[in-house]
Formats: sequence, C-alpha cells, structure tokens
Amino acid sequence: MIARCWRCWLLLLLLGACPGGQAAGGGVWLLDIDDAIGPASADYLVRGLDQAHAQGAQLVVIRMDTPGGLDSAMRQIIKAILASPVPVASYVAPGGARAASAGTYILYASHVAAMAPGTNLGAATPVQIGASPSPGKPAATGEPSDDDTLARKQVNDAAAYIRGLAQLRGRNADWAERAVREAVSLSADEALRIKVIDRIASDLPDLLRQLDGQRLVAAGQTQQLQTTGAALVEHLPDWRTRLLAVITNPSVALILIMIGVYGLLFEFISPGSGVGGVIGGICLLLGLYALQLLPVNYAGVALIVLGVAFMVAEAFLPSFGVVGFGGIVAFVIGAVILMDTEAPGYGIPLPLIVTLAIASALLLGGVLGMAIRARRRALVSGDAGLVGSLVTVTQVTADNPFCGSVQAQGEHWQVQCATPLQPGQPVRVIARHGVWLEVSATAPTAQGE
Repeated sequence: MIARCWRCWLLLLLLGACPGGQAAGGGVWLLDIDDAIGPASADYLVRGLDQAHAQGAQLVVIRMDTPGGLDSAMRQIIKAILASPVPVASYVAPGGARAASAGTYILYASHVAAMAPGTNLGAATPVQIGASPSPGKPAATGEPSDDDTLARKQVNDAAAYIRGLAQLRGRNADWAERAVREAVSLSADEALRIKVIDRIASDLPDLLRQLDGQRLVAAGQTQQLQTTGAALVEHLPDWRTRLLAVITNPSVALILIMIGVYGLLFEFISPGSGVGGVIGGICLLLGLYALQLLPVNYAGVALIVLGVAFMVAEAFLPSFGVVGFGGIVAFVIGAVILMDTEAPGYGIPLPLIVTLAIASALLLGGVLGMAIRARRRALVSGDAGLVGSLVTVTQVTADNPFCGSVQAQGEHWQVQCATPLQPGQPVRVIARHGVWLEVSATAPTAQGE
C-alpha cells in the first residue's frame, strides 16, 4: 500500500514537471492601450511584459482601443509579445472600441485574440509618406513611377508580415492579407466566424472565465491557465510613460522646440537673469529628444530652423518685412512636412501651425518695434544727455564762489559759473570742457507755481 502511494506521488510529480502539462500560477496583468501607438506605448508594453514575467504572472491581457500608430513602435511591441515567456491575450474593449491598423497586427501576434461585442478591427494598410509625390514617368511608357514602386514594396512587406503572424497563431491569413491590401474591416461577430479572432467576451471577467484551463505555448513552453479566481493586477503607466506620451506628441514637440529657440534667443539678447536660458535649454532638449523618437522629415526641421532664423534676422535688418515674411513661409512649410508619416494621431494640425507662425510674427514684430522706438529716442547718456540737464550744486569752493561741484549721471563734476553759486542751488549745464562743466543759474521758481 505504501509503495503504491509513493508511485502515485512520483507520477504526479512527473506530470507536474513535464513541459506539456505545466500549470501556470500567479496573477493576471492588465495593460491598456487607449490611444495611437507610438514610442510611449511601446515602452509601456515592453516594460510591462518584462515586469509581469519577473513577478511570475501567468497571463498578460492587453486591452486595446487604438486607431493605429507608428510602424516602428508596432514592430517593437510584436517582438516583445513573440519573445514573452508569459502568454499574451489582446482584448479589443470596451464596446465601441477598435483595433485598426497597427492594432490589427498586435491582435494577430498575440497568443489569444479576443474582442468585445460592438468592436471592430482591420484597415491595416501601411501609410507612410516621404517627399511630396512626383508625377512619375509618362503613361506612354507603361512603367510605374518610383512612388508607386515604393508603395507596393511597403504593402507587400506588410502583407507578408501579417500573414506570417496569422500562420504562427493559426488564424485566417487570407483575410489578414486583405486587411493590408484592401483596407477592409470586420466586426467582432464576423471576425469570430471566419477565425480571425479566438473569442468574444462581454467584459474582462468573462474573458478570464473562458480562458480558464486553456493551454498556450509561450516561448516554447506549454502552460495551462488557471484564471478563475486569479488576482488581477492593473499595471498603470508610470510617470516616465506619461512624460514620454506627452513629449512625443508631434504638436507638443514642435511647441517645445519653439519655446527652446525663443528662450535661448532672449537669453542671448538680454543675458543675466538666466530664466530664458534654463527654460529654453530644457525645452529644446526635450523637443529634440522627441523628434529623435519620431519619424521626422529632416527637410521640415531645416525649414523650421531657417524660418525662425529669418524671423529673428528681421528684427535686426532693414529689410522692410521681406526676410520676416520669408521666415514665416519657411516655418509653415517646414511644420507641415515635419512628420514623415500619415499614421493616425501623428500629424500636426494646421491651425496650430498657423497660430505658432502668427505668434512668432507678432513677437518678433514687437521686438522690431521696440528697436525702432529705441533708435528714435533722444540720447540720455554722454555729452548729449549731460548738456542741458538740470543739476543741483552740492558744494561751493571756499575761496572761489564761482566754482563748485554737482552730481550728474551718477558722478561728481567740478563746475564753474558766471555768477556766484550757493549750495542747493539748481543750475543748468550749458557746456562741457574736459572734466569741467560750465553751468548757468536758473531763474527761481515763482511761489505757487
């Protein structure tokens, strides 16, 4: 009897140690994508998957509602999902949410693809722009233009990529290729019917109930989920992710660069306080860091810099507005073509560009106006400011009442007058002779004036 018990225990231990029968333990981690997919989203998901593995999670659920995003960020997320030792379930929720474009690729890459009722996915055609489209070759030659060839390469690459993901997870590869080539979309019910997704769940608890007991292969290891009653850990974005999400918004990045440029400009014009230099330096570095993470057209960056330089030069050159107007035009064109992508959420709104251009023009117009007024103002220093000024006698020479001293322009001067001087007497400077001032007595002010 004892020997039988030992054999049963050994059999159970062997079954537990066998890779094909390993039971997953730990909690379920929830990560959220609720915006366009970009550098911040990729950083958040990659670090979240690493932390979930370190904490011994048995499943990571990515709840998605996204219009798409950047190709580079999407591929970074998919690489992390494919390499993750923790199974990943992508869940398009709540009702009314979507997993368009990049979201469709992530859904196909996940170990489990699920959707809530009333959601949709698809429209996965890559959108990318570089320089402005060219007319291409004449139609008579029958040869495609360079732009058409580049577009076909991008579409073919994306179609092969999503087909490979579909074959890896055993999902509908034909529809996946159509989503890329024809930009088609599907509702949740249709997606389940043609095996694009694995499950429809009304909410997250319903999804976890459906996944309980399911076996999934992650990083070569088969794991059996035990999601009923498992602890749910909602991993919210930390300060780093939130900061990255803010500064990698192209509109915010453009504003940061403008604040940085003008902050440094005002520090150079009026050095001493340090406020403009500190704020300008920080904003400029943050803006440049954001541009380094984004798909930037460097011709647009060059035009923005050139436009700002022209607008600054207008304040110092007698060009009657020609240089400044050219700077505004260069700035607007540069801002329009700054982002080298048409991905949703990564364009710069035209009203923002116009607002920044007008604000820059008004700011530099004000600087120009102050400079013109300063040039027209009468001199208040040197001989021009000294001669004709009214000063008060501070001291009279003891042996010569026609000489004394006054204080003018913050300095003590020796003076001489044609009439005797008295301490406290107001006199007017009529000439300067080296270190001496010639003064004349002023008429006394009538009482009551």
